[in-house]
Amino acid sequence: MKKKISFILNGEKREANVWPNQILLNFLREEIGIKSPKSGCERGDCGSCTVLINNQSVKSCLVLAVEIDEQSVTTIEGLMKEGELSQLQKSFLKNNSFQCGFCAPGMIISSHELLEEKTNPTTNDIKEAISGNLCRCTGYLPIIDAIKDLSLEDRTSHE
Repeated sequence: MKKKISFILNGEKREANVWPNQILLNFLREEIGIKSPKSGCERGDCGSCTVLINNQSVKSCLVLAVEIDEQSVTTIEGLMKEGELSQLQKSFLKNNSFQCGFCAPGMIISSHELLEEKTNPTTNDIKEAISGNLCRCTGYLPIIDAIKDLSLEDRTSHE
């Protein structure tokens, strides 16, 4: 039997009926139509399905949809302001941080969480923050550069 849940998705109050064993990743992609969290490994290893729940990054393939009841969920779409890319998203583009883009949403979500906690992270902070996200194309250096390019001043003056 489905359970009714209420949640906030990218700043918008939502309600839905979900199966007790329904995976959040599948719920977002198949029922809500949010395609940015990708289904990579379905075991929590690759990070391509990373989203924020109450501002904490989680692998949505490891979370049941019923667990977001009365919670706030943010996907990469939720980082945009009035249809405009966030400074972090722009920095990833400017630094040519991706080739195929499959890992991009998870990498950006993990980076966003880091920058909310530390305004000037060290290279080691960045490596640790993105360590749960696999990228097979870039070698990670342009991703690290994109994150390093942002300071607190850059992010707040343009968002």
